[in-house]
Parts: sequence; structure tokens; C-alpha cells
Amino acid sequence: MTPAPPAGSSGSSSPKPGVKQQRAVQRAQKLEQYHREQKRSARNRRIALISGITVAVAVIGLLITSIVLTPQSPSYTAGGGSGAEIEGVQTFENTAAHVQTPVSYPQTPPAGGEHNPTWLNCGVYTEAVPDENAVHAQEHGALWITYDPAISDEDLSTLRGLLPSTYVILSPFDDLPSPVVLSGWNTQLAVDSVDDERIPEFIQEYWQSNSVPEPGAPCTGGIDGPGKA
Repeated sequence: MTPAPPAGSSGSSSPKPGVKQQRAVQRAQKLEQYHREQKRSARNRRIALISGITVAVAVIGLLITSIVLTPQSPSYTAGGGSGAEIEGVQTFENTAAHVQTPVSYPQTPPAGGEHNPTWLNCGVYTEAVPDENAVHAQEHGALWITYDPAISDEDLSTLRGLLPSTYVILSPFDDLPSPVVLSGWNTQLAVDSVDDERIPEFIQEYWQSNSVPEPGAPCTGGIDGPGKA
């Protein structure tokens, strides 16, 4: 008969690992955890980089689209043109004076003359504006572009795209002699179409002209008319 093992012992138990082995196991566990954290960090960096690139591409695309689709104001030279003759342009000899009463103008629409002491702020208007205030803006070098209220929205958009960004008034005007009339101080051009090549020529020649009574005077700081966009 095989003798029984001594009390407190087991024939199948394994010896406990030594201190070196325990440290080796701990180092291996820490190293494995470090590698996991490194992989997770690298993955997060890749996700962040891809997200950043995606956002940047989207922003650049929006900027490009905005630039392409936004109408750009034409470039005109302030101070008037070179004195080039433009077919159909009429010139007048209206004088400048401030009055507080309504004025009966010889031209339709007005192209200079007596006017209100307060000028009309330049800009785009969807309603008719006071003649006497608009004429004062002309005295400062602004052009007053008027159009028949019956023109199409497409034509109006085309006309707006031809205008400089400042020193211009655009407004509807009843009983015009033509669908579009461009008026500066003592100068005027009537055209039948917004595609008329003389429109930008007239603007270049007479916009912010030095021949007005008060060249360089402001086109802001006055009053707004009705329907200012």
C-alpha cells in the first residue's frame, strides 16, 4: 500500500513563482497595456486627422463655391473717364442750389439741378426715391440708375451686376423714356436693354466724376429713401 502524503501537502500543487518571475509578468502586462494605449492613441490621431482634412476640404469647397457664385462688382476708375464720346449721351447745363421746396426738373429722371440740402444715401432701392435728395447725391459724384418697374427680375439682376459697389443709386422710376436710364450730374443715357454695352461705358466715364459741383463728398450719412435693400 502506498503511504498517504503528509498532512498539509498536495501532490498536484505547483511551486509559487519567484520575485523575478512576478516582476517579469508585471513588466509584460505593463508593456502590453502600453502597446494598447499607443495603438488607441494612433487610431485617435488618424481619426482626428481624417476629420480635420474632411472639414478643411468642405470649407475650401464652400469658399470656392461662394467665390464662383457670388457676383463680383465690376472694376471702375473713380474720377471719371478719358472724355470718350458715348453714342446717345445727352449733356445739360443745370445749376446747383439748395432748396427746401419740391423741384420741377427738366429731365426725366433728373440729371442735376436744384436739390434738397440732404443727400440720399447711395444704395439699391426697391421703391421710388425722392428726386431732390437723389440729385444731391449726383452732386457728390454718384450715378442714379433708374429702371422701368415692369422690367423682369432677370434683367434687374443683370443690371445690378453691372453697378459699382458704391456711389450709385439704383431705383425704379415711373414713366421713363426707356427701360433703363443712367443719370449723372448734367449727363444722361437712355438704353432699351440691360445688355447694352454702353451701360458700363457710361459708368466708367461719369462715375465719381471730378466735374460735379462737389467731387469726393460722401455718399453716406444722408437719408435713406423708401425700400432701401
